[in-house]
Amino acid sequence: MKRLSLLLFGLGTCLVLTACEAAAVATPTPVTITIAGSSAMAPVLRALTEEYTRLHPNIVFDLRGGGSTLGEEAIRAGRYDIAASTLLPSNPETGRPAPPGDERLLRTPIGLNGLAIIVHPSNSIEGLSLVQLRDIYSGRVLSWQALGGDAGEIVLVSREDGAGGRILFEERVMGDDRVSLTAVVMPSSEDVFEYVARNPAAIAYVSRAYVVDWIPGEENTASTETGATAEAPAPVKVLALEERWPTREAIAEQQYALTQPLYLITSRQPPGRVRQFIDFVLSPAGQAIVARYHAPIR
Repeated sequence: MKRLSLLLFGLGTCLVLTACEAAAVATPTPVTITIAGSSAMAPVLRALTEEYTRLHPNIVFDLRGGGSTLGEEAIRAGRYDIAASTLLPSNPETGRPAPPGDERLLRTPIGLNGLAIIVHPSNSIEGLSLVQLRDIYSGRVLSWQALGGDAGEIVLVSREDGAGGRILFEERVMGDDRVSLTAVVMPSSEDVFEYVARNPAAIAYVSRAYVVDWIPGEENTASTETGATAEAPAPVKVLALEERWPTREAIAEQQYALTQPLYLITSRQPPGRVRQFIDFVLSPAGQAIVARYHAPIR
């Protein structure tokens, strides 16, 4: 009887161990999805990927910056899974020829962004026209006093070549004029925000995602990348442009001058894990996250 009990115990232990081994084998293998490109999309991508990983713990994301142009070049070369971009699609009729390999890509719109014009909160200026903004960045207007503000030289802040925000700004604001060579060039949207927050003389353009808590007339639904809240003193001031602020409503209705699309770009036949993430971003849950920072597409 004792031998039978030991045999049954040993059999039970074996079954338990086998079940444990099976469970271990069944644990999903971690999968990494790499996303690179637009720094304007960094806040919303962080929020989207964090939520997706919470729902799918085996999926991890490698988020990289570099700007929209770099992201698009990298996805054409097959170096990343997804490119984040604010660049308009190629269109030969408008002088945007399609780069080699573009036909193999799928460009999925996920929302609309607005470039906010920001200054230090101590600046008394409340708004600018497109003409005034062009005159400032071309170097024709050099002081805040010339615009009705306090005395002091204007410090221009711009983005590096290839950034989607810079391309939009130069097309919509500068036209045939060039941004002054005196402009301080920053590598990311976050760097732009932090520079203006420290410099009372500065002016810059930045994705509304970084200043959403301080846009006049905006319903605040997200804390910014700085970790500040709407109750804390504003680190920057958002100016009206042509008497409009970059609110979700103005952007959705195309009433704000500096509006740009937000794209996630993949191969035309992306792996299942990538396609599932894109589907999540376009789902009601994903679009609710997009709406914290931008105007959603759905």
